[in-house]
Amino acid sequence: MSHWEASNPPAPPAAASEAAPRALTPELTEDDLGLDRSLRPRKLADYIGQTRVKENLSVLIEAARQRHDVLDHLLFSGPPGLGKTTLSTVVANELGVAIKSTSGPAIERAGDLAAILTNLEQGDVLFIDEIHRLNRAIEEVLYPAMEDYVLDIVIGKGPAAQSLRLEIPHFTLIGATTRTGLLTGPLRDRFGISFRLDYYNEDELRDIVVRSATILDVQIDEAGAREIASRSRGTPRLANRLLKRVRDFAAVRANNEISHQVASDALHFFEVDELGLDSMDNKILELLVETFQGRAVGLSTLANALGEDAETLEDVYEPYLLQQGLLQRTPKGRVATERAFRHRGVPYNLFG
Repeated sequence: MSHWEASNPPAPPAAASEAAPRALTPELTEDDLGLDRSLRPRKLADYIGQTRVKENLSVLIEAARQRHDVLDHLLFSGPPGLGKTTLSTVVANELGVAIKSTSGPAIERAGDLAAILTNLEQGDVLFIDEIHRLNRAIEEVLYPAMEDYVLDIVIGKGPAAQSLRLEIPHFTLIGATTRTGLLTGPLRDRFGISFRLDYYNEDELRDIVVRSATILDVQIDEAGAREIASRSRGTPRLANRLLKRVRDFAAVRANNEISHQVASDALHFFEVDELGLDSMDNKILELLVETFQGRAVGLSTLANALGEDAETLEDVYEPYLLQQGLLQRTPKGRVATERAFRHRGVPYNLFG
C-alpha cells in the first residue's frame, strides 16, 4: 500500500437508506440485490432490449480488440432500473477485463479516487454510478486521468508543497447517471461517446420475465409473463421485482405455476393496478383529483400532503405519471389530467 493510500483510505460505501423499501420505485433496495445480480445477463447476446445501444457497443468493443487498445470512456444515462449497471458489467465481460465499481457519493476525497485509480490494472473498467454527484474537486483529479492516464498529486502544504505526477494504467471509465443535466460540461465532454437508455416495450419485458423465470426455475406461461410485463413501467428491474412477488404468491396459492389469472390476482393482491401504478402513485392521483379537485398544486404542498420528500416525489414518482399522461407540470404546480380523472373514476368536469 502506498503512502497516499495509507493516509487517504477509500471512503466506506454510502449507507443504505433506512426508509422502508418502496413497492414499485425503480431504486434498488438491499432486499433485491441478490436477486438482481443473479438475473443480470453477462454477455451482449443475452442482454435483451436497447438494440441500438448494443449494436454500437459491439462495434466499439470489436474495434478496441482489433487495435489491442482500451475502449473509449462511455457515459450511460437514463431513468433508474433500465440496465446501466448491468450493461457496464457486460462491456467488461465482452472485453475480458475486470470491473471496479463505485458511486459518486462514495468518493468523498481526492485520496479515495487516487486509491481506486492506482489499483486498476491495464484495460480495466472503472464504473462510477451516479457520476453527476461527484464533488467538483474530485472531478479535477479525474480529468487528467481520463485524458492522459496520469494522476496529479500534491504532497505537503504551504510553501513546502510539491506536485507529483503518477502514470496510471490505461482504463475505461463508464459513468452512469439519471440526471444528465447535472453533469458539468468539462466532465461530459471527456466521454468518448454517450448512450441514453430508453424504456422497454412490452415484448422486450415479456422476454426478460421469461428469461428470469427460467433462471429462478419458475413455471410461467406466455400470458402470465405478458401480464407482469404490462405492469412493469417499461423497466426490467421492476419486471424482475414483480416476478419475484408473483412467484411467492404462486408458491402459496397456485402450486408454483404462474398463469395470466395467477399473475393478475397476485398483482392485484400487491396493489399494482393495470397501468402499473402502486399505492403511492394512486395516492398522488387521489390527492390531485379528489382532495385538491383538479387545481394546480405546488410540489412542496403535494410532498407535505403525502409525507414524502419533494425531491423523491419529483425524481422517482412523477416521471412515470408524466409518461403515462396522468400528470402535468405547469407554472402554477402539478395538475391531474383528464386521463387521471378517468383512472380514478371521477368525471373530469365534476369540479367545474
